[in-house]
Amino acid sequence: MNKLVAVIGMCGSGKSEAVKFFISRGYKKVYFGDVVMRELNKKGLEINETNERNVREELRKKHGMGVMAEMSLPFIDEYLETNNVVIESLYSWEEYKVMRNKYGSGFKLITIYTTKSLRYERLKKRKFRPLDNEESEMRDIHEIEKLDKGGPIAFTDYLITNDGTLEELNYKLSEIEKRL
Repeated sequence: MNKLVAVIGMCGSGKSEAVKFFISRGYKKVYFGDVVMRELNKKGLEINETNERNVREELRKKHGMGVMAEMSLPFIDEYLETNNVVIESLYSWEEYKVMRNKYGSGFKLITIYTTKSLRYERLKKRKFRPLDNEESEMRDIHEIEKLDKGGPIAFTDYLITNDGTLEELNYKLSEIEKRL
């Protein structure tokens, strides 16, 4: 059976770099955020932060907090027929439950952990959507309180502390990949 993993963690922890690692190893990526993008295109709405947030909240209100996972299942199933799969942007406990109920113990969570101060420094320096400390803290609080992000992180199968170089992160990921 092909492998199915989700890379999770707080903003600025290094999740995107970890997803890139798995893609470089031949994994197909399923991005839960594509559910929102498809809905925006279907409705003919411009892609911007306000529309994305409105559609995301509308979908969750109408279908529940697990909607991104539920609407991604066909893509995951298709890719799993021939490839390993890495999921990006699994946030909520409900999304985790959808995945665990469908794929059982074959579905693994990899949490990328970084201290708050280091994450906030990284977020200030990133090229795409940089955040200052106040914005970073507000995002953390929102993700914990509104998205129930703590549940999947607490229930992780593998934990990587990412406080070093990209090469160190990739080495740690390769060690986990061997155990999957």
